[in-house]
Amino acid sequence: MALLSLAISLLLWLNGLIDSLSRPSVDNALNRRQLELAVLANPVLPKPLRSPLAGADPLAALDEALSRQITGAEEAGQPAAADLLLERSLLLLRQGKRPQAMALLGELRQREASPEQRLAQTLESGRRLPAPEARSLARSVNQGPLLEQWSCLGLGGDARSCGEQATARRAAGQLLAVSVGPVLVMLVGIALLLRELWLRWRGRAAAIPPLVGPALGAVDVVLLIATGFVVLGELLTPLLITPLLSQLLAALAVASPLREGLSVLGLYLALMAAPLLMLALMLRGLGPGPEGGWLQFRWAPLGQSTRRALKLFLMALPLVSLVGWLQAQIWGDPGGSNPLLELVLQSHNLPALACFGFTAVVLAPLFEETIFRGVLLPVAGRELGNGWGVLISAAVFGVAHLSLGELPPLFVLGLGLGWLRLSSGRLGACVLMHALWNALTFTNLVVLGS
Repeated sequence: MALLSLAISLLLWLNGLIDSLSRPSVDNALNRRQLELAVLANPVLPKPLRSPLAGADPLAALDEALSRQITGAEEAGQPAAADLLLERSLLLLRQGKRPQAMALLGELRQREASPEQRLAQTLESGRRLPAPEARSLARSVNQGPLLEQWSCLGLGGDARSCGEQATARRAAGQLLAVSVGPVLVMLVGIALLLRELWLRWRGRAAAIPPLVGPALGAVDVVLLIATGFVVLGELLTPLLITPLLSQLLAALAVASPLREGLSVLGLYLALMAAPLLMLALMLRGLGPGPEGGWLQFRWAPLGQSTRRALKLFLMALPLVSLVGWLQAQIWGDPGGSNPLLELVLQSHNLPALACFGFTAVVLAPLFEETIFRGVLLPVAGRELGNGWGVLISAAVFGVAHLSLGELPPLFVLGLGLGWLRLSSGRLGACVLMHALWNALTFTNLVVLGS
């Protein structure tokens, strides 16, 4: 049973990693959002900060990014997204390139009815709308503040009625948050990392406590991960639960985007059920556990776990960022981002964001750390040594996310989480660090998408 499940899991994971190369990357959307913020914020940024934060010519950079995405879609044999065509046509109008802008608006006008199509029709006609009507039509597109503002201005609104100054100030704050904030955090992380290396070189670092974990064997771990996590959780659960969940949400008349938020939450809860039930039965068969339990969550004192989690989070951030940067230089953008990232970036619905946030910041850290650092690491560490336990758990953690493009950074993050489990003896600290990591990613997406 274990060997069969392992073979199926390896085939599924290999196929998922290969398929990830054909999935779109969220990097293009993130880059576009940041360039949009730079264009909006540029007029109100102090002169010394304009070039470092917004670039030498943010409008030209945005034009290049939009053109590249439109061309990429056409080369793939797919129509470019309506909001891309609309935004580039408005940009061309601002640059005085009216013929090119009219060509894009004409293409958009011929598409099926949508807010973008109606807006393109009005812009192409040259009709000027009263300020309230211009704002209302611009907001109907709901694709970010830059597109809304340019649409409002293009329809006849003025700077005041279209909220140009207020939008620019808000964009400047967002740009500072997503540009300067991470740099400051990474500098703190580098300092902590150098300090830790110095203490270990001088032999003054705290001793590593004994590694305590469930008294399970290799076969048990294979059954838990291959059978429970992969076959039952990742393969069978979506096939069985997705149709039922869709029918339930349709019967309750839940509209998009809340429908997507509840679908993600419900599917992840279902995915967790089989492996966690298997683990509960395995641990029950072991009898009374050691102090702190078989999994060693050891939340109390919470302050100590939180400090350890925050410290390792800060230390891991520059290392993961470095690996991601090196991969981009060597490989470019291989694609294959987690689809949840795009959903968060595009969503402006608070209940939907709450579902995505609860899944990413609470459920995923609890579930993944229980499997990878609560069971796999200590069992592999007992059989092969602590170092191998950290390496194996990090590798399986990275592969389980089914993205070749994200595999190297996730592997390094897994090493950091494994080192925290090893050095602290607490699984709870790993859950908190994982939650901090996902919360940072989630917050960055919300800030860029808002």
